[in-house]
Amino acid sequence: MRPHTVNELVELLDISQPGVSKQLKVLREVGLVQVRHEAQKHWYGLCPEPLAEVFNWVVNYRSLIEERYERLDELLNNMQEEEQNND
Repeated sequence: MRPHTVNELVELLDISQPGVSKQLKVLREVGLVQVRHEAQKHWYGLCPEPLAEVFNWVVNYRSLIEERYERLDELLNNMQEEEQNND
């Protein structure tokens, strides 16, 4: 994805200019967006590296999360069966 100016992002996202600027500030602070100054324009581009770090961390917990969802599904099915048997 190529870098965009604030005005381009306003048009693409249909969000007010102050809203886009506020979000870009937050994204810059956490390192997900970098800004390049060129004359009077500021170009904002994504920095996917921090997201890759989060993804790699989450992947380690995927099997644990899936296992817990399966147990929850089993518990809910058992509760539903008990409720139907009591009717």
